[in-house]
Amino acid sequence: MGEEHHHAPPPVQAPPAGPPPPNLALSRGPVWNPAEQLLQLHYCIHSNPSWPEALLLGFQHYIVMLGTTVLIATTLVPAMGGNHGDKARVIQSLLFMSGVNTLLQTLFGSRLPTVMGGSFAFLLPVLSIINDYTDRTFPSEHEGLRYIRNSRTSAGDLKVNNSQHNIERGFRNLGKAKVLDNTRLHNKMSAATFNLDHDTIIVKLAVDAKCVGTWCSREADRRNGLFSPISIVPVVCVVGLGLFSRGFPLLANCVQIGLPMLILLVITQQYLKRLHHAAHHVLERFALLLCIAVIWAFAAILTVAGAYNTAKAQTRVSCRTDSSYLMSSAPWIKVPYPFQWGTPIFRASHVFGMMGAALVSSAESTGAFFAAARLSGATPPPAHVLSRSIGFQGIGMLIEGIFGSVVGTTVSVENVGLLGLTHIGSRRVVQISCGFMIFFSIFGKFGAFFASIPLPIFAAIYCVLYGIVASVGISFIQFANTNSIRNIYVLGITLFLAISVQQYFVTNTAPDGHGPVKTDGGWFNDILNTIFSSAPTVAIIVGTLIDNTLEGKSKAVDRGLPWWGPFQNRKGDVRNDEFYRLPLRINEYMPTRFL
Repeated sequence: MGEEHHHAPPPVQAPPAGPPPPNLALSRGPVWNPAEQLLQLHYCIHSNPSWPEALLLGFQHYIVMLGTTVLIATTLVPAMGGNHGDKARVIQSLLFMSGVNTLLQTLFGSRLPTVMGGSFAFLLPVLSIINDYTDRTFPSEHEGLRYIRNSRTSAGDLKVNNSQHNIERGFRNLGKAKVLDNTRLHNKMSAATFNLDHDTIIVKLAVDAKCVGTWCSREADRRNGLFSPISIVPVVCVVGLGLFSRGFPLLANCVQIGLPMLILLVITQQYLKRLHHAAHHVLERFALLLCIAVIWAFAAILTVAGAYNTAKAQTRVSCRTDSSYLMSSAPWIKVPYPFQWGTPIFRASHVFGMMGAALVSSAESTGAFFAAARLSGATPPPAHVLSRSIGFQGIGMLIEGIFGSVVGTTVSVENVGLLGLTHIGSRRVVQISCGFMIFFSIFGKFGAFFASIPLPIFAAIYCVLYGIVASVGISFIQFANTNSIRNIYVLGITLFLAISVQQYFVTNTAPDGHGPVKTDGGWFNDILNTIFSSAPTVAIIVGTLIDNTLEGKSKAVDRGLPWWGPFQNRKGDVRNDEFYRLPLRINEYMPTRFL
């Protein structure tokens, strides 16, 4: 029997490697690289248009911020028992302090071209204070007394606690050292509060603004931040989207003028400017003013012609150009002065509600600062800049409390959107707008003339400007891995919960300010109802929590932290100093921790 031999089969030769598969993306068109700064701006943060253009653009910023100012006064003053004259004075105080706060922020705070306006976050706490004084306490013939008492109580609760907390937290984080002696500061603030005698009106919520922003900025300085491109996208998005109730729902109160304003603005600013080269320059920058003038005149014609004589009461109030009674009620000249309503009253039971409103204002301002940086051609604000802005915002709130504004301050989102609409992010333009705010707050009749613009016209403008801010938030996603399922999950759940939670709390809040959280502790109710009625606050809580705990370290590259990190450190990027350094060589005379 022959011997059998088993031989291994010869190895199979691998086929020669072929050429790599074609990149279909390249074959279908160009691939856009991430852009740290927008290249289509005509003027960035530190470049300036000519003086005539700058003056007109500054006036445009003033007109845009008027809508929110009038809406706040229209909402609160009647509920407090005030009359048309009180409303005019409150608008003057809000305008005056908006000018002062905007100057503080653009000169020494964030240094971004952001207008500081009134914050709706304080409506619920103020309504809670109002509800403490019933009609039985102040009979109908003493409405003025009820208004004054409400104002006094708001003053003490809002002013001292919030401004103290804001200044303390902001400057403490700047230095990470003994910048302020907290105990000494608290004692001084408390003494100042309780030494106030008890006699007068709504002085103002000094915003605790940015506890959230401060907390996040401190951590950012430590380890590239709790924020990342993934967590900042939903925050900035809902800063715009969360204000949808001030858009078309407010416009629909008078579609006769609101809808034409919206259509005319889009056609004029985006389409007509492309018909002729000479018109492009003018319409891109000043179409908003032109459209307001045209539709306002149209509304006046309808009013004089009696178009609303048989309409419902709500329609007449929204559509008529003479329904605000501001022109007849405003004084010709009145300079806002400290304690103009009387000295504030401090009530500890309302302090916590104001703290909740401060958190909300912080979240809104934080998102708006990032949007403003993007639309003005600056890099994302570093941690120390956010902290610095918090400190100066607290100083501004303290001054506001003294001068008697109605609500706390926050970044005006509509004015941030205006930067993108006009393609002009100049800081000087916004500083010029402060002059208009202060001027028209002193010369009341002139300010009341522009404040008489019907609110549906402003609502049509907000439909465009809030949308721009929301879309700017989306642009931050380019610095992270958009193909990561993990990132998609974080973005999706944060965006949805931010809008959904806010909608639940807003729709279940009664006109008197009582929200869905109802316990025996009124202060606890005010905190939760205020916080969760804000989409940006929910977005910060949910987004930073999930983004940092869901494989936060191992997915740092996917989250965009290698790009994000240098901008969050003081000297991480050379452009940080270019955009955010203090003016007039102040940095040479101040400790480094304050810069």
